[in-house]
Amino acid sequence: MTKGLAPNDTTSAAPDGEGHRFATLTFERGVAAPLPVLWQAWTAPAARAVWAAPSPTVAIEFLEADTRVGGREISLCKVKGQPDIRCEIGWLVLQPDRCSVNHEVISADGVIQSVALVTAHFSGTTERSRVVVTVQLSSLATDMKAGYREGFGAGLDNLAGVAERTMLLQRVIKAPRPVVWGAWMNPDTLPQWWGPDGFSCRTQRIDLRAGGEWVFDMIGPDGTVFPNHHLYTDVQPEERIGYTLLWGENGPKHADAWVSFEDQDGSTKVTLGMVFAAAAEFQTAKGFGAVELGLQTLGKLERFITSR
Repeated sequence: MTKGLAPNDTTSAAPDGEGHRFATLTFERGVAAPLPVLWQAWTAPAARAVWAAPSPTVAIEFLEADTRVGGREISLCKVKGQPDIRCEIGWLVLQPDRCSVNHEVISADGVIQSVALVTAHFSGTTERSRVVVTVQLSSLATDMKAGYREGFGAGLDNLAGVAERTMLLQRVIKAPRPVVWGAWMNPDTLPQWWGPDGFSCRTQRIDLRAGGEWVFDMIGPDGTVFPNHHLYTDVQPEERIGYTLLWGENGPKHADAWVSFEDQDGSTKVTLGMVFAAAAEFQTAKGFGAVELGLQTLGKLERFITSR
């Protein structure tokens, strides 16, 4: 992927009378993924953690993530040998599949470097999508235009790559959110319904907390054993779960995943997203019917809940 200013990224700038530097930067990316997938990749904390770092030399540590209107996201940008850069985002507008607006404050060593208003507009179809991001930037310490061009340009390149290897499954379950959450985050009930039709689970150990894990085998209808290892990184009660999928205990990473739970007229909208480790794995999974199998899993969850 290209880094920095892409051909369809533009900028304009003007200093004010006090030496502050103002700029408006516009970025545009076309993405080979459905519009709802791009929106989830943009907003879901687990997905943002995958694409946020502009380069492999940069590590992003998320301290807080609440993607709701009025919520905030705080992260540290870490480069070896340099002071950490603190980024605080406040979400102002979230219109699913359409638009987001957030403010952003960048600081280093306790000194504010810049503030910005970031507006993202989304459009697309079930096949392709597009995001146009406008950044209204005020540089307070040094001129931050070049850094923003490079950071946002690289980040949006990463976003496109993540969206193009993200699988999204959604189902509205006719049960209140606390009931759905309880069936998912109970170590006694999760293994009873997890997996596609005809599959069962054999648990070795399970600890459904942030920092916990679930080591288990999925057993297919023909007796084939599929070793699994889930590492839980984020657990926000009745709101979301973030976890990493490994191929067997301490095996190679398969995907970064998240589940979100939303109230919907007395029912619960469950969204399960998975960012596969590589595009080839995503294509392989689609080829063997992972979408259909995943939807079967959510169907089993609903049947489990309604039968109790």
